[in-house]
Amino acid sequence: MPEGGTGVKIVVVTLFPEFVEQALRFGVLGRALERGVLSVETVNPRQFATDVHRTVDDRPYGGGPGMVLKAEPLRLAMDAAARRVPSARRVYLAADGAPLTQRKVAQFARGSELELVLVAGRYEGVDERFVEACVDESVSVCDAVLSGGELAALVVIDAVARLLPGTLGDAESAVQESFTDGLLDWPHYTRPEAWCGREVPPVLIGGNHAAIARWRLKQALGRTWQRRPELLAGRELNEEERRLLDEYLSEKGEL
Repeated sequence: MPEGGTGVKIVVVTLFPEFVEQALRFGVLGRALERGVLSVETVNPRQFATDVHRTVDDRPYGGGPGMVLKAEPLRLAMDAAARRVPSARRVYLAADGAPLTQRKVAQFARGSELELVLVAGRYEGVDERFVEACVDESVSVCDAVLSGGELAALVVIDAVARLLPGTLGDAESAVQESFTDGLLDWPHYTRPEAWCGREVPPVLIGGNHAAIARWRLKQALGRTWQRRPELLAGRELNEEERRLLDEYLSEKGEL
């Protein structure tokens, strides 16, 4: 980690460590690892299975399809992870977990210990007794069922890495993004000014920074109202924000 303790150390408990390790080589994550602001290791529960076949799952009690990950190999894997990051927050990635939010990501990235263990489930899930005994919280990255928790763990790692000083080329990028202020992001444009008969909004090329900031906030409020209205329901708009939202809705013919 870089001097000053600004990095985050993460250990992923996974049956497919290569899946996680390969994905870490690219883009923002690769840069964060290279710069030392992020450290990611893996632990495979199969290392702790005691039979010749390295069995880590079994049929569910009560019947039903699929297999369930056994508690004991997971516990031993968690113990091994905890020895590497003894102060870590222990997080199980699960479809029935609490929704992952930008606020939660910020807590992970700026927590007092800056250590995480992420448990990637597989199959029908994990033995609930492991969750009760060894996990601090369960987190879900989306309202959909994935084949395994590795993708979810990578989502968490990527989101955390973006908030660490030294990861992004421009630190302001992490501030001016969707959800950071409780709103969706505004529309973005780049060269050329005209493309397939569509023009860049004139305000963005006029050089008036106050007008640009006002337009961007208006678009963010309007998009959030249209696409994620529950985010606005939990946010108290000030007078200027209410005025901008009303302008947006009037321009769209929705007021």
